Amino acid sequence: MDKLLETIVEAIKDKKGKKIISLDLTGVEGAITSYFVICHADSTTQVGAIAAGIEEKVEQELGQKVWHVDGAGNALWIAMDYVDVVVHIFQTELRDFYRLEELWADAPATHYESEE
Repeated sequence: MDKLLETIVEAIKDKKGKKIISLDLTGVEGAITSYFVICHADSTTQVGAIAAGIEEKVEQELGQKVWHVDGAGNALWIAMDYVDVVVHIFQTELRDFYRLEELWADAPATHYESEE
């Protein structure tokens, strides 16, 4: 699990994703996964590139394929389901609107360095 989380975060950094955060949902009752990873980008092109970069890096380094992807068609908000880790890649305005981190505020959060 830690290796998957680490690989996803590194792939996001490689594509210049912004404000990367992981939420540990293992202690949250009713959570559908163990971790959320959340980031954003300023364009749909970059949102799509981050998703593609994650998919490629995880498959190359861990041999693991994404179980399900939603939102790749318009790339405003792409959700990638790796079963134990769900990645949310937002276009900046949508992240500000949905404030997913606030919905899971009781989950321990880890913030990662990223370029702003």
